[in-house]
Parts: sequence; C-alpha cells; structure tokens
Amino acid sequence: MFTGLIREIGTVVDDRNHILTIRSSLKPEVGDSIAVNGVCLTVTEVLHDGFRVEAADETRRIVPPEKLRGRVHLEPAMRMGDRFEGHIVQGHVDSIGTIRRIQRGENAVEYTVAVDPSQIPYLVPKGSVTIDGVSLTINEVGEDWFRLTIIPHTVEHTLFKEYRPGTRINIETDLFARYVDHILKNRTAAKQSMGWEEIDAVSMSF
Repeated sequence: MFTGLIREIGTVVDDRNHILTIRSSLKPEVGDSIAVNGVCLTVTEVLHDGFRVEAADETRRIVPPEKLRGRVHLEPAMRMGDRFEGHIVQGHVDSIGTIRRIQRGENAVEYTVAVDPSQIPYLVPKGSVTIDGVSLTINEVGEDWFRLTIIPHTVEHTLFKEYRPGTRINIETDLFARYVDHILKNRTAAKQSMGWEEIDAVSMSF
C-alpha cells in the first residue's frame, strides 16, 4: 500500500527481459514494493546506485511504454507506523488519461484530464485520485474529463512541470469508490436474479 506522496524522481536507465534498472538513492531490499509512476513493482535486485524491478506482461499491456522509461516518480510501500499523509493507493493503474489542457494561475496550475467515460463514476469532486503515483484532489468532473488544481510546490517537485497537452498519464481511481460501486452492482444483480424459491431456500437454511 502507498500514500501517493512521491519520495524521489528516479531514472530508468535500462529495460530488458521485463526488468527495469532504475537509478535512485532509495535503498530498498529485494522483495520490497516500489510504486514507479504509480505502478506497484517488486524489487528483484539492489544495486549500489539503484535497484531493479520486474514489469510483467499485464503491466506492460496496460501502462504506456513512456511511463516506464526516463524520469519516473518513486514511492516505497508504507511500513507499519509510517505517517499517513496522502490517501490509500494500491499501485494498480485503472486507466490511462491524457492531459487536455493546462492553465496557469497566480498560485496554482489547473490540469484538465481526458479519461474514458467508464471511469467517471469513480472520480468524485473533492475526492482523491492518483496520477502517475501522485495523490491529488479532484476539483471538477465532466462527462469524459476531470480537473485538478495543483499547488506550485507539487508541480515543482514532480514531473507535472514537464507535462504538456497530449501527455498520457497513469490513473488510479479512489479505492473506496471502486469497492462501493462493485458491492452495489453485485447486490443489485443478486436481487434481480433471486426468486422466491431461492429466498425460501435461504430462509429455511437458518
């Protein structure tokens, strides 16, 4: 589990045989989980100037290739007793969005993100979302987009300062929104498919 607070910007210096070599000052142990641009990956080897992680076929099928090369956001998994400062992040990318618009203000930068409409139910105004591993608050939601307002400190200390319209981003929607939606959908489906015979059978079992 992660919090969506970036600890370092590392650099992917090699990618072969599903193994990424990342230059970083972080000192993980083999088997540790590291979020790389919001993707939870397992450390397979520790180097003097970084570490290696494995990116499986499923990861590469979902995540754009540019999100696993060059400069990347890094966050080690939480440890018991760590401060909880962001929100609950699993490191599972739900969908890929695209920066549609960037508007700079006096004390913030607004990013409008285009996203598949199927993800909109999980994007709640004033709720949380993870973009390339960064925990952020949603300001506004449309039919196929949402808007973020990001303070200068976050922009300056993340890769957001390098993003432009057209940049693709990893999106992880809010964990609780996904769970609630799944529970309600399955509960509704169960009610629709359960007849009186099934109800009687359940009642008689007690």
